[in-house]
Amino acid sequence: MISFGSIASLLGMTLFWLTTIIPRSSAGCDRQFDTSCSSPTLVGNLVLYCSFALMSVGAGGVRSTSIPFGIDQLSKGEKESGIKESFFNWYYGTSTAAVLIGMTLMTYIQENMGWKVGFGIPVILMFISAVSFFIASPNYIKVLPKTNLLTRFAQVFVASYRKRHLSPEVTSGISYYHEKESELLEPSEKLRFLNKACIIINPLQDLTPDGKASDPWSLCTVEQVQELKTVIRVLPILTTAIMLTVNMSQSSFLVLEASSMDRHVTSNFQIPAGSFGSILIVAIIFWVAAYDRIIVPLASKIRGKPARLGPKQKMGVGLMASCVALASLAVVEGIRRRMAIKQGFIDDPKAVVNLSALWLLPRQFLDGLAEAANIIGQTEFFISELPQSMSSIAGSLMGVGSSIANLLATLILNIVKDVTTRGGNEGWLASNINRGRYDYYYWLIVGLSLLNFLYFLYCCKAYGPGKEEESKSSDEENK
Repeated sequence: MISFGSIASLLGMTLFWLTTIIPRSSAGCDRQFDTSCSSPTLVGNLVLYCSFALMSVGAGGVRSTSIPFGIDQLSKGEKESGIKESFFNWYYGTSTAAVLIGMTLMTYIQENMGWKVGFGIPVILMFISAVSFFIASPNYIKVLPKTNLLTRFAQVFVASYRKRHLSPEVTSGISYYHEKESELLEPSEKLRFLNKACIIINPLQDLTPDGKASDPWSLCTVEQVQELKTVIRVLPILTTAIMLTVNMSQSSFLVLEASSMDRHVTSNFQIPAGSFGSILIVAIIFWVAAYDRIIVPLASKIRGKPARLGPKQKMGVGLMASCVALASLAVVEGIRRRMAIKQGFIDDPKAVVNLSALWLLPRQFLDGLAEAANIIGQTEFFISELPQSMSSIAGSLMGVGSSIANLLATLILNIVKDVTTRGGNEGWLASNINRGRYDYYYWLIVGLSLLNFLYFLYCCKAYGPGKEEESKSSDEENK
């Protein structure tokens, strides 16, 4: 998947770069430095859309598998130590740093040296990345995948449905079908309705002479049942991260607020309103580095033993930090609006109130903590809880959750607009930020986030201890 994703990304980026070179392309060549560009053609537009599609497919292929593939390269001892957690932290930190470089340095090059150079550099970097990956490929540890997971899940559902009428007399003293040399001899008691899928009713009919299932749609292994159970169990915790993405989506209003506040750091320098979004990226990198290099070593030294937050603890810290971040924004927006009215700017949304835009920074740094802690916590949780054969699903699940969150954010926004504009009112989200009540909207999201945090606590309690927590408790008992 990484090989496929790298090639697709390289092809997509190359096509996108060519739209700035080939005359009559979709990008209309480099309009910033070439005034003779003609209108794009149908073929040019098709090339552009194909490049977007290839880059999207490539990004999905790399992102969904690079983390589990990286974990495969670690030894068993490294996975059980803090090295695996550091890998998560620095993977996310370097990915975020790459985003920051793209938002700043690459944008600067594109604006000052043109699209041909600005889009050509990423092509060269992607080419070096792909070639480096293939050169190092012989040294990688490659874990062979099992059969298609969707098929395995479907077999469990079908097999359990076929055996739904098994009576307690039949299921007493039963034996379960499991893989040879497997330590998992019987399924767990949770979600017991799926356990019937791996019950052996008649060994002569259910098993072949070599001990395999004669019909995998009627008899599944204990491992198959537990894999499906794990996915079902982690889904509620996955949904708790949806509100975090909803909170992050409110950053689109940040430019409006920053534009109406005093952005001067010194008398001769002011921060551009559009640059406030980059501060979030800096904050994420800061928190990732601070946690791994300052907080963990210091806490371990104080306690006299390794001290690290567990995956669910990180997710909880992220959700609460997100609530506090948006609450701080609501407070600042309320103060900004009152000052705008007091200074006579109620009808002038472009006027700058006498309030420093630096008051928006606490929200950005708290959001950086929220995203760094929750996303890394999610990754650790899914990787540790899901079987190794399903580790690539972790990135896919998080991607699905993020997509749902963006749809939910749009739905909430539309509902608020519809409800608050009834009766001819301008509404909370009026185009004139001074006439709107954006602070009320933020407080609404804060309330929903607090409810989501309580839901998260309930999901954690219902889930019970994770594999890492059980491993730690068993180690302490042995000591």
